[in-house]
Amino acid sequence: MSQAPPRDTLFSQPEPMLVDFQFDERVASVFPDMIRRSVPGYGDIIALLGLFAEQYAQPNSRIYDLGCSLGAATLSLRRRIQVPGCRIIAVDNAEAMVARCREHIASDLSPTPVEVIEADIREVVIEQASVVVLNFTLQFLPPTERLNLLQTIHAGMLPGGVLILSEKLCFPDPQSQAFEEQMHLAFKRANGYSEMEISQKRAALENVLVPDTLAQHRARLTEAGFAQVESWFQAFNFASLVAFKKH
Repeated sequence: MSQAPPRDTLFSQPEPMLVDFQFDERVASVFPDMIRRSVPGYGDIIALLGLFAEQYAQPNSRIYDLGCSLGAATLSLRRRIQVPGCRIIAVDNAEAMVARCREHIASDLSPTPVEVIEADIREVVIEQASVVVLNFTLQFLPPTERLNLLQTIHAGMLPGGVLILSEKLCFPDPQSQAFEEQMHLAFKRANGYSEMEISQKRAALENVLVPDTLAQHRARLTEAGFAQVESWFQAFNFASLVAFKKH
């Protein structure tokens, strides 16, 4: 019987001086619990990523998971690939995440080879890619650097390739923003987070996670060269899009 993941209590005590959020060993140790209780729909997105690998992975191509954290998306992709010759490149810049990701990949028996790289995703060469995943990753880059990354991804993709982009959203309409925030807070409270934990985590993320609107994402993906952009999932202020490179 598998053990439940350690519970996230990182922000349960008053912090006299909060520092910006970091994906360090403390976060890595509780990350599965943290993201399950913080991101509505996360488990569904992870599970459904495998369908994209099944439908769009091309023979003898590369699959990239950029910002792979502990490898949940990588494993979902790996288990559904149906064509020969694929290789998954999983990338994260957090040493603690990479170490645990390698352990998770090593314990999985799926045949597609996986290379886990500790690196800045902005410095990774993208080539022969048929599927690329940015799962709640782009939002942690400075806004001025997001288009360049998407252009780099597009340039390294095969015709007919897909990019799956999952992000926290903000909303231009104040009423919509207030509603989505209210429901996200209700989701976190329902999952056992206290008001102190919610407040302190929000403060720690404020300068680190800068969300865009859905329209901004669509416009940026189009500018990067993608021929078609579809919204395929949304739960409150968290959404996922798929962008297609022209055949």
